[in-house]
Amino acid sequence: MILCIRFHSGPEPQGRPEPQGRPEPQGRPEPHGARGRPEPRGGGGAEATLPALVGLIEDISPAVQALPPDTALVDVRGAERYFGQDATGIASVLRVRALAHLGTGCTIGVAPTPMLARMAARRATPGTTFVVADDERAVERFLEPGRVGELPGIGAATARALRAYGLDTIGRTAAVPLSTLQRITGVRMGRELYEKAHGVDRTGVAPNAAARSLAAERTFSRDELDQERHRRALLSITEELGVRMRGTDQVCRSLTLTVRYADRSTTTRTRALSEPTAHSAALAGVAYRIHESLGLQRARVRALSVRAEGLVPAGQATQQLTFDPVDDRARRIEAVADRARAKFGPRAIVPGSLAA
Repeated sequence: MILCIRFHSGPEPQGRPEPQGRPEPQGRPEPHGARGRPEPRGGGGAEATLPALVGLIEDISPAVQALPPDTALVDVRGAERYFGQDATGIASVLRVRALAHLGTGCTIGVAPTPMLARMAARRATPGTTFVVADDERAVERFLEPGRVGELPGIGAATARALRAYGLDTIGRTAAVPLSTLQRITGVRMGRELYEKAHGVDRTGVAPNAAARSLAAERTFSRDELDQERHRRALLSITEELGVRMRGTDQVCRSLTLTVRYADRSTTTRTRALSEPTAHSAALAGVAYRIHESLGLQRARVRALSVRAEGLVPAGQATQQLTFDPVDDRARRIEAVADRARAKFGPRAIVPGSLAA
């Protein structure tokens, strides 16, 4: 069996006993930490804790794949035989270890495949384990009521196209012939959709897979409509990501912006960079353009997060030569600021607009 473990800061919610057996899927789960969260924060959040948590898991099973910022997949089939416990029992042990060693709560999905485990973790209520039995009928019952957009890799545009034909749930989509799905969504996507709707997952847990992304988030203390505050949060995030990438001599190829609203829904957009970079000003410019393209003038925003994706060593990336003295000066100043932060702390030098 595969475990998908989603970590969240702070202890697990009180008064919520871990469900016995296999709970039925309930409505949309409440995002971890959606209430009572502090003013915009930095420091990497759960992502900074993830390596230590992965280390705890590796004491039980070496087949662990980190999925930054706050998730890990673990194959416990070998651990089940070694420890003489089923996957649910091992999940309970991991939860206790996370709380005891790092004071971190977690929500766990248990299923036969990584895709199903990730979906189960999303459906679980905070601090519980959601189990999907390794049985064809149990998998069908789990998938059938779910929204088609819950399937990994099925974007908003594909989900809208399917809804136009009345295929709003996974069960209805699974009942449609492959040829029909391919006419609606295309040959490749139709095949992928057909397999996922039937619970087929050809991926596995990739042990020790290197993280190829970094993320940071800022959560507002109240629903925020002020566009200037949005921009300040994006500047703070991209400054943090730039510092972290330059500290490890990496650059990214694309940025993904996720906006979480007052009703807990989200919008996610990704944009490729013109060239791989870790230059904070370039990252901020791309984040601003993605934000402006969403037209959020009247949106009540609860949180903004940015993920730098496609990380590669800076030495392996090609960059366009420039004779722009302004850009050259900005990069030299950035390098000096990084050395000052390394010596005096991350808040030693910050952009002027964030210091006000």
